[in-house]
Amino acid sequence: MTYFILRRLIQTVIVFICLSFVCYYLMTLMPGDPVDLMISSNPKISSADIARLRSLYGLDQPVYARYMNWMSSIASGDLGYSRTYRIPVAELIGPRLMNTFYLSLLSLILSLVISIPLGIWSALHAGKKTDYLINFFSLAGISVPSFWLGIVLIIGFAVKFPILPAGGTFTVGLENADFFTILKDRMTYLILPTLSLSYLQIGRFVRFTRSSMLDALRNDYIRTAKAKGLNANTIIWRHAFRNALIPLITIIALSFSTLFSGALITETVFAYQGVGKLVNESIIGNDYNVAMVAFMITVSMVLIFNLIADILYGVADPRISFS
Repeated sequence: MTYFILRRLIQTVIVFICLSFVCYYLMTLMPGDPVDLMISSNPKISSADIARLRSLYGLDQPVYARYMNWMSSIASGDLGYSRTYRIPVAELIGPRLMNTFYLSLLSLILSLVISIPLGIWSALHAGKKTDYLINFFSLAGISVPSFWLGIVLIIGFAVKFPILPAGGTFTVGLENADFFTILKDRMTYLILPTLSLSYLQIGRFVRFTRSSMLDALRNDYIRTAKAKGLNANTIIWRHAFRNALIPLITIIALSFSTLFSGALITETVFAYQGVGKLVNESIIGNDYNVAMVAFMITVSMVLIFNLIADILYGVADPRISFS
């Protein structure tokens, strides 16, 4: 196990470096850079000033040299400075990261609590009316565009029936209130984006759970367990569901990393101050430092949760060897 984890960590570092260079190179291909923005805002700037600024920002160097300088700054803890918000990237991205973490975690928990029982129920009643009904709503959840669902929730619960805020992260002016008041306020703003993200994930989880359970229920050990006279709960949860966990672990691990970094549309629709919305604003505003740090967080989350999924395989199925 130790050798496996160490080997995967080395692979993760190598993949992280390769992907970070690719992301950095793609960012350099975008039209406009800091000096171009300065030139557009000050037409009287001289060519000598332009050359001096390009040298100051390192824009006169090849891409690999600029990447090495950027990586050395990141390794030393200097995430750079946001040109859009005029503050260090660390101060900017920290609160946004926590906001996205809360949204992603609540969405994932709600999705799993609803989808896993529905998927098991659907598999146990395959071909019946309840199975068709669950599959219908699952396919609807997979097919519905996230921006459309967000707009429908806003119209329904913030316009027609104004019981929830249409967007935002918290109520301005409650910074000095007591803990429970702040918690209630934050949870109120989280309801609609959480419902939107959860519904989009529930359909996928239900389909994967149903498929995995159907495969597990067809195996010989299930018939053996029934022949031994074991009760239904033991057969379903200890034998069938545990063997159905392998594909579920993969999709759940990847879904959490995707939710954590890819809730861009949902955060934009609900004006939720998270990492996804920040990435969108940074790319539009050519704020390279913020966009690159956000991309690196995305890559790190995907790689880390892939490693966690590989380790959990052995927990779910002791027959899996890491040698």
